[in-house]
Amino acid sequence: MAARLKEQYLKETVPAMTKEFGYTNRMAVPKIEKISLNVGMGEATQNSKLIDGAVTELTAIAGQKPVITKARKSIAAFKLRENMPIGCAVTLRGDRMYEFLDRLVNVALPRVRDFRGVPSKSFDGRGNYTLGLKDQLIFPEIDYNKVEKTKGMNICITTTARTDAEGLALLKQLGMPFSK
Repeated sequence: MAARLKEQYLKETVPAMTKEFGYTNRMAVPKIEKISLNVGMGEATQNSKLIDGAVTELTAIAGQKPVITKARKSIAAFKLRENMPIGCAVTLRGDRMYEFLDRLVNVALPRVRDFRGVPSKSFDGRGNYTLGLKDQLIFPEIDYNKVEKTKGMNICITTTARTDAEGLALLKQLGMPFSK
């Protein structure tokens, strides 16, 4: 079974975007290429057990095992050595990516306290969108009792859109709740 959001993209988003931007070819319509989730753990320099918790939680959220990111160079002021684990990241593509975006938009974001929508200013100039979360507990996959420390994460949605307007229109069509 294909992801619900993927079917919505093919049946509703492509015709709407074609009409709005006047694309002549179906393949010219922007689509989501990948979604990257990144958890940076600065505190992992003192306590290396924190990385294990972050990996477990990111695996539960994304549905695939993340890669542990390591420090590229030593920084004495931060008590950081080269190759020390400082975070984890995962890249989602295909059906997993659509499933995650569906859960993010319809389940996780509405659980944020005092939520009024995500800012529409977080585009990078080429149609890609980055969103920062302060707390991983908004995802229903995370068991509140097993969390030692709340961790934030960056969610980067990479699209094939050429401009921010196209990227904004694409994400709006897919149900992303932008603030007014």
